[in-house]
Amino acid sequence: MLTMTDNAVLVIRDLAAQQDVAQSGGLRIAADTEAGSLTIELVPEPAQGDQVVDNQGARIFLDSDAAELLGETSVDAMVDDEGVVQFGFSEQE
Repeated sequence: MLTMTDNAVLVIRDLAAQQDVAQSGGLRIAADTEAGSLTIELVPEPAQGDQVVDNQGARIFLDSDAAELLGETSVDAMVDDEGVVQFGFSEQE
């Protein structure tokens, strides 16, 4: 199952608070299998069938394709000097 680094937990909670996302909301990751990419957006609640990963109040919702693709990875996040958030994925150790 996808895990989150401490940085990712802090960044996701901060993003949700800044965007005034409901307590039931979080970061949704969906896979676009045709484009070979992932989309990431803040949403008020998970979509039907999403896998929910909750770590200390930071919530990530994965659609079925993203859940399969990211099954054994860890998500990290960082914010650059201009406030741009970047997410990265790596194999769990």
